[in-house]
Amino acid sequence: MRAGRREPRAGSRETRAGSRETRATSHETRAARGEARGGGPRRARDKVKSLAAAVRAVRKAQTASRRVVFTNGCFDLLHRGHTRYLEQARALGDLLVVAINSDASVRTLKGRGRPVVPAEERAEVLAALAVVDLVLIFDDLTPARVIHAVRPDVLVKGGDWPISQIVGADFVQSRGGIARSLPYVDGASTTVLIRRVLARRTPRD
Repeated sequence: MRAGRREPRAGSRETRAGSRETRATSHETRAARGEARGGGPRRARDKVKSLAAAVRAVRKAQTASRRVVFTNGCFDLLHRGHTRYLEQARALGDLLVVAINSDASVRTLKGRGRPVVPAEERAEVLAALAVVDLVLIFDDLTPARVIHAVRPDVLVKGGDWPISQIVGADFVQSRGGIARSLPYVDGASTTVLIRRVLARRTPRD
């Protein structure tokens, strides 16, 4: 070890992020081997990438003149509001990248008891959707750093967000891209789902 270099503590955000990058890279290597052998259909988890791998895939797509769409969120307990929103987002381009908040960032943003579903499971469920091309997990409270790395052509956010308040909109627009705010489906939300489940609980549960 070089003098003066600090090693990340076990369980630290650095260590967790590195572990996630390693697992994603391992999945990608196995997927590539499968494709080389002419294997079966692509597995959902093979669409879950590290940030570095996602950036490479995006550059390749953009070089081929494909329009890349980016969106982000917690996506805890997937519901029809999510699926309709993602369908609309994918229709704006040729490749849809979805960045999801890590468990730690969801907990900070949403409070105790969230997320209900761990990040790696949320990522794989999202990746199973035909409209989703790439999924990645990020630890920050905002996707700004990820957006700057990915450099999408279209930035999409769900809900009634003014464009001026969408994180990364100014950056994407400064590069000639566009930012869009897509409406949510009324009554479709993770919070509503959780309340519905809790309301139906019986003493035996």
